[in-house]
Amino acid sequence: MVPLEGGAGEQLLAIRYRRGSLQLLDQRKLPYESIYSDIKDAVAGWAAISDMVVRGAPAIAIAAALALAVEVESLKPFSGAGLEAVAFLKNRLDYLVSSRPTAVNLAEAATNLLNICQAVADKGDDAEAVYQAYLEAAEKMLAADVASNKAIGAYGAEALLQAKPASGNGMRVLTHCNTGSLATSQYGTALGVIRALHAQGKLETAICTETRPYNQGSRLTAFELVHDKIPAILVADSAAASLQSLGRVDAVVVGADRIAANGDTANKIGTYSLALSAFHHGVPFYVASPLTTIDTATKSGKEIIIEERSPKELTHSHGGQGTQIAADGVGVWNPAFDVTPARLITGIITDQGVITKEGNSDVFDIPSFIARSKDERSPSLKTDSKSSGLQVSKEGDLHANFKPLNESLVASYVKSQPRLGAILGGTSADWSVKEVGDGNLNFVYILEGPKGSFVLKQALPYVRCVGDSWPMTLERAFFETTVLREHRRLAPNHVPEVYHFDHPMALTVMEYLAPPHIILRKGLIAGTVYPLLAQHMAEYMASTLFHTSLLALSTLQQRKEVARFCGNIEMCRLTEQVIFTEPYMEASNNRWTSPHLDADAQALREDAIIKLEIAGLKSKFCEKTQALLHGDLHTGSIMVTQESTKCIDPEFGFYGPMGFDVGAFLGNLMLAYVSQDGHATSENDREGYQLWLLKTMGDTWQLFSERFVALWDKNWGAGDSYKIEVYNTKELQSLVQKTYLSELFQDSLGYAAAKMIRRIVGIAHVEDLESIPDLEKKVACERRALNFAKQLLKERSKYSDIRQVCNALQGSQ
Repeated sequence: MVPLEGGAGEQLLAIRYRRGSLQLLDQRKLPYESIYSDIKDAVAGWAAISDMVVRGAPAIAIAAALALAVEVESLKPFSGAGLEAVAFLKNRLDYLVSSRPTAVNLAEAATNLLNICQAVADKGDDAEAVYQAYLEAAEKMLAADVASNKAIGAYGAEALLQAKPASGNGMRVLTHCNTGSLATSQYGTALGVIRALHAQGKLETAICTETRPYNQGSRLTAFELVHDKIPAILVADSAAASLQSLGRVDAVVVGADRIAANGDTANKIGTYSLALSAFHHGVPFYVASPLTTIDTATKSGKEIIIEERSPKELTHSHGGQGTQIAADGVGVWNPAFDVTPARLITGIITDQGVITKEGNSDVFDIPSFIARSKDERSPSLKTDSKSSGLQVSKEGDLHANFKPLNESLVASYVKSQPRLGAILGGTSADWSVKEVGDGNLNFVYILEGPKGSFVLKQALPYVRCVGDSWPMTLERAFFETTVLREHRRLAPNHVPEVYHFDHPMALTVMEYLAPPHIILRKGLIAGTVYPLLAQHMAEYMASTLFHTSLLALSTLQQRKEVARFCGNIEMCRLTEQVIFTEPYMEASNNRWTSPHLDADAQALREDAIIKLEIAGLKSKFCEKTQALLHGDLHTGSIMVTQESTKCIDPEFGFYGPMGFDVGAFLGNLMLAYVSQDGHATSENDREGYQLWLLKTMGDTWQLFSERFVALWDKNWGAGDSYKIEVYNTKELQSLVQKTYLSELFQDSLGYAAAKMIRRIVGIAHVEDLESIPDLEKKVACERRALNFAKQLLKERSKYSDIRQVCNALQGSQ
């Protein structure tokens, strides 16, 4: 026996393995003792599984495979024929499967391992090759389970949030038995969904049942939740229905030991009762399990053999380990599992996506889902990392099954998601798919069908406009979707709706902003007036920035969100690089219209005052967690019509200085203004349009500041920054607001200038200037924009009103 090392900060593992050594955490002794048992061979593995030292369908399969791996390692040096080795392994695997007959993962793992070894022997290889193949395959199961669990967590969190969006405090999710790190290799299935919600800041409380008679919930799940500092409450099994009746449960998610082809699910005894109660009370009920738990050879739950446990588990305390509590002579029925009919299950969350029912069916068509999943994972569709030089994912990573989709694969993907197919209507033959992404980073597809349409956007693991030499995190898709949802909650008229998010595939499906919606930048190049643009952008920025700041939130609320968005570090680092660093040094990514602007670029790099100003802005960008920003609010991230304005693409979202968003929008309007000289013709000198752009800049700031102050007045004291008990007079409150807005105005001008500069001499330019056909006019416009930006950056403190800035821009050369 080996005691558990470390404290609460240690990762909780049910299985410790290195070649030749396997230790299993004895879960019978939790939570009072944390002891690891050494497993030397298949016999010890059988006993550990049967006696519930280890439990949980995924963990059982891995423990059995690794127990035999330890025994195989002890046989060295290997000798004999390959077929003899296969016969030995089959005998041992059959023995291990008998330890827990209901758990399909164990039987399937044994079959797969044996098939791998048989294939080696069939080639004529000797025992050494067969045993080596077994060792490698068994060890791969451990890493694959981690990736599987994290994918289930991501898919599950998305499914639960779609079924019942989280309230202000998050979701209240009930689970049964133990399906976490103690039931798997790491992270968990149903408990992995809860962990994913907690990581996203979308969990209010995890509710765990005690799970009689063996008390896996009170002993193990509660232990894991407390260990990971996840807010949780424990309830008696018999109290769960009452809790649901009170409206205190938003969703139920459980694991599975075997799932039939129609979706009937065998799981820990008591699951059926929970499903009946959830169905009665209208609470979504999900099963979370890897595809390996599905037994398509079993047509329905009626064919599942239910294991019965020792009567002592009921007649004695502590799951049969303690003193007798029941009367002598009483009969006992103690099934380990029950079967929940598919009609009571909302969806089955797997490591390949969520299985839902077609139409009004009471059952699931799981074989079709599996067939589609296999098609999508076929070798011809996968990226060859060796040939491309691109490592798409790491073993054990959430994105292990990521693959970029082309137009044909997009249709296949949508077919695998019935909810998305229902939005489009018809069949895949009726759908049109068009790739429209013209940005620097992602694939963007428009899908249209007989009933509806949507946009499917997929992140790539590199900068699209550069190639795989510049790798990028796929996690940006998660942060983009999170910002979209939060900003839509705060400004519903100015953010598209998200329909679906696939975390492992880094893929978001959202509302299609159909024509006459157009990218604002293209409209500005065309000289189109948008009369509501200033009003709409002021509303969007004021609402999203105010409500995510400490003017509206407590420090506890905001710091929790700040911590979550610290995960978007790679996108923040990219911003630091391309906006605040590279334009002011010699960098291979920089480009400008050469040789015409060579001297201008050099002068910028040699300007000490500019560098000091940029350093201050960069410092605020990195250190000031003021509000949840869009992070890339240029005119290419806004869709418009005469009546509508929608902000898209917030993949750079993070908590930072408010002026970064406001300045990004104003700076891009300034670039649009300067570029008009290059688009002017003899028939249209664009002077009238330039006046409208100046007015839009002025109106945007004026309306934004008014709206922001109005929200502040309405919510004074709601946040922790300025408590009403301290700032208790109208005069003092007015002074605070004036000071706050003055600093925000200065920040906005500084970031506007920085955004302009990087679009002239940095890596990514703007179509406003790039599309000017006449080279001399283009250079003149670029130089004017660069000179004004430098002047604005250096002298912004002299401006106290947006009209002064507009006048300076109008008079710039």
